Amino acid sequence: MEQFKGKSILKGIAIGRILFYSKNQQQVKREKIADVEQETARYDKAKAVAIEQLGALYDKAFAEVGETNAMIFKVHAMMLEDEDYNDSVYNIIRNDGVNAEYAVATTGDNFAMMFAQMEDEYFKARAADVKDISERVIGALQGRSSDGSLGEEPVIVVAEDLAPSETVQMDKSKLLAFVTRLGSSNSHTAILARTMNIPALIGIEIHEEWNGKMAVVDGRDGTLYVDPDISVLERFMEEKKKEEEAKELLQALKGQPDVTLDGHSVKLYANIGSVADVAAVLANDAAGIGLFRSEFLYLEKDHYPTEEEQFQVYKTVAQNMAGKKVIIRTLDIGADKQVDYFEMEHEENPAMGYRAIRICLDQIEVFKTQLRALYRASAYGTISIMFPMIISVKEVQEIKRIVEEVKAQLTADGIEFGEVELGIMIETPAAVMISDLLAKEVDFFSIGTNDLTQYTLAIDRQNPKLDSIYDAHHTAVLRMIEMVIENGHKGNCWVGICGELGADITLTEKFVKMGLDELSVSPSFVLPIRKKIREMRFK
Repeated sequence: MEQFKGKSILKGIAIGRILFYSKNQQQVKREKIADVEQETARYDKAKAVAIEQLGALYDKAFAEVGETNAMIFKVHAMMLEDEDYNDSVYNIIRNDGVNAEYAVATTGDNFAMMFAQMEDEYFKARAADVKDISERVIGALQGRSSDGSLGEEPVIVVAEDLAPSETVQMDKSKLLAFVTRLGSSNSHTAILARTMNIPALIGIEIHEEWNGKMAVVDGRDGTLYVDPDISVLERFMEEKKKEEEAKELLQALKGQPDVTLDGHSVKLYANIGSVADVAAVLANDAAGIGLFRSEFLYLEKDHYPTEEEQFQVYKTVAQNMAGKKVIIRTLDIGADKQVDYFEMEHEENPAMGYRAIRICLDQIEVFKTQLRALYRASAYGTISIMFPMIISVKEVQEIKRIVEEVKAQLTADGIEFGEVELGIMIETPAAVMISDLLAKEVDFFSIGTNDLTQYTLAIDRQNPKLDSIYDAHHTAVLRMIEMVIENGHKGNCWVGICGELGADITLTEKFVKMGLDELSVSPSFVLPIRKKIREMRFK
């Protein structure tokens, strides 16, 4: 048994096998094999797995983004059935006596080169498709697909580091825990771990040979056990059972109002990053969605999401929430959330650079596409929109002007939309200091404590060396929060918190007594926060 110490992102215990996640393209080696018929059978089995995966992806995409956008997965499945493609794989295996992975990789390269050299643009585009299907089959041969799924059994993902764009593509139902060497406790991958309610450790010296080994992640004290002894495994299995029993006790709070002992009500919402997260929101009985991070729609694609793609996602979330409030944050990329096709220039200090609303007000057509999709979806539920990284009244007024243009165009097109509240993120000291002026322009404030803490304390929250002095409880941060609440209420704005600090149970009573109207937290924190609210007095 080996034991390693790191820093915990979320308390809890995970027990399972390790999957070592590599960012590199799947490595393929040329190996001689003795039984060519057995190897062709391996290929046939892997191809069947790939086709099954594509079918599942088609169904998922059809439900989330519509039939037109889902068709690519049917096209890929048809390409895998192509006679010329399969004959090439079989011939390389049989004639050269080599492994299926090498035969598929060689065929993929050859076909991709052939397509790329064609003059017709349609066929040129098939070069990327044939590479994609080849990677998928190789992944199936190696026991891992190329789309972020993690095999049949849930696993503990171990990696050097994980970008938001990588974690968002993983099959959340197959994730037991994250363990990384790099990263910080305030990174977006850490936030995702908390949203999913899975243990995560950072700062662990990792080793590729761990792949497939049994492990225990103890998120309570930040320890990873690799190849644990039977006695250690049994102890953690018993402790995990007690953990599950404690969670079950919280289930009795479902359906109960979020109200203090003396009758003061607080809205308790949940933060999400995808349509799939809505299930966790409903399962944990949140009153609504206080933050839908729409940037993940952009992070998981290799192109600008179309209006229709976005509309289908927003509509699905609104319909699934059945009239409960859904607050969607407009595109918030930049800093650690980079999207290749935006082709943004390198910045020395991206956290304070070209990001979030600054991109939207610069690339107005991208912004209008998202706003059109949001307003169209508002006809199917209760949608509110909030805008990130605000520093001035002028920005808000420009946003409202663009919104009115979008509404006028939708009306002219005969497209219905609902009543939409407009709000802003308060996450810069500038927004805090002019919150009395901003309150006159919008319907609500949502305090983003992650960035507000970063900018107030001049501490890069992505820098693990500064974790020890990153203090979200700093008096300056808490005073700013109180100031925003007071100014918001004076201007008839309701005020909430959607940052990670909202889930800090040690501050729940303080926030409620400050007069906070809403707390939006990771779904798994809804019931523990409800318990705290119902045990306290407002006055």
